[in-house]
Amino acid sequence: MTGAVTVTPGPLRPVRLVPPPSKSDAQRALVLSHVLDQPALRAFAEDGEPRPTDVQVMAAGLSALRRAASTGEAVEVDCRDGGAPFRLLLGQAAVTPGARVCFTGTPRLGERPHGALVQALRDALGPSGLHLEQGNPWPLSVLGAAQAAPVPVLRVDARGSSQFPSSLLLAAAALVLRERRPWTVSLAGGLASAGYLELTVHWLRRCGFLVSKGEGRWTVEGHAPPAAWPAVPGDWSSLGYLLLLAWRSGGRAARVDLQAPHPDRAVVRVLRGLGLRVEVDPQGEATVQGRATSGLDADGAECPDLLPTLGALACVLPGPSTLRHVSILRAKESDRLEALSDLVRAAGGTPVLEGDTLHVVPPEAVRPFAFDARGDHRMAMSAATLAVLGGVEVELRAAHGVDKSFPGFFAQLAGLGCAMRGP
Repeated sequence: MTGAVTVTPGPLRPVRLVPPPSKSDAQRALVLSHVLDQPALRAFAEDGEPRPTDVQVMAAGLSALRRAASTGEAVEVDCRDGGAPFRLLLGQAAVTPGARVCFTGTPRLGERPHGALVQALRDALGPSGLHLEQGNPWPLSVLGAAQAAPVPVLRVDARGSSQFPSSLLLAAAALVLRERRPWTVSLAGGLASAGYLELTVHWLRRCGFLVSKGEGRWTVEGHAPPAAWPAVPGDWSSLGYLLLLAWRSGGRAARVDLQAPHPDRAVVRVLRGLGLRVEVDPQGEATVQGRATSGLDADGAECPDLLPTLGALACVLPGPSTLRHVSILRAKESDRLEALSDLVRAAGGTPVLEGDTLHVVPPEAVRPFAFDARGDHRMAMSAATLAVLGGVEVELRAAHGVDKSFPGFFAQLAGLGCAMRGP
């Protein structure tokens, strides 16, 4: 679905809502399937279920890398608007000996922070033959390092994104297999969104890599095949919307794994903190019941992708809410801090920004509203979720891009009982 769409909630049905596979987990699984040449890790991508476009971009990029490695031909990889695909693929291209890869993407992707990752690769692998030539901002041309580096350490300033050290750790895994020596990723600065880096470490360990952790550093020491290859769980970022929709409709959300190490699993703790009952049966089916008793408190340092969803929820709670460390939202697919403030205002609430903290004062009642989603998948889905929570119509402009993480989201809204009008 592209362009403008109007969502009008009708009588809601208590249906079963199903998230797609986790985009974050799927991308790590695909990279490790490439590193280990292990088809079992990419089987989920071949079962016929619609995949988020970021996952499709990752799969296509890895296929191009394999072609570059086997044939020596130069390949082009269009990362579209995918920050994670670009950053993780860049690390793999850099450690593929002699690979010639030309990366392109949208203007917005080019504006997002990548410089620290590029510099980290240059510093560690430049003496080994790595060449990186950056356009303004595209293309970014890569010639993969062909020799072993004199020092097996990758140092990066990760204050801009946890995807920088994640990319380097996955690149280190490939180097460990090829060179049969440990490789270390060391932080030269702070770390944004530590939970996503822990998710990368979790996948490395489950795929048989021995990863040790020190003060501000992680070392990939070796590899032994695991007894069983891990599977990709349901997407917790998408479950953020679905659990709220299940609460409003009396339905249930599927594929809920309370043990999954995804940062957005924090939504369950937030909902329970509001006085709601979140119950999950042995089959992973969840219900949310009860009446919220307060506003919420959440931290962008823990779960940045969840903040737009929680900001929408804050508009229907009985008291003010607090979202902390929100500046991380500015460098996403849109300036999500600005977009979230606009969403709160459009629904009749009041956003108050104090330093790095956003306070949300809810309206007495959510009013019908129009909202420019800026082509940002999370802003479009958060606004649509708010419309359902408030029982009001929303006119969404620039609502394209939802397939980036949740193909079928609007179809699930229709199945819930929402009338949809759009191109």
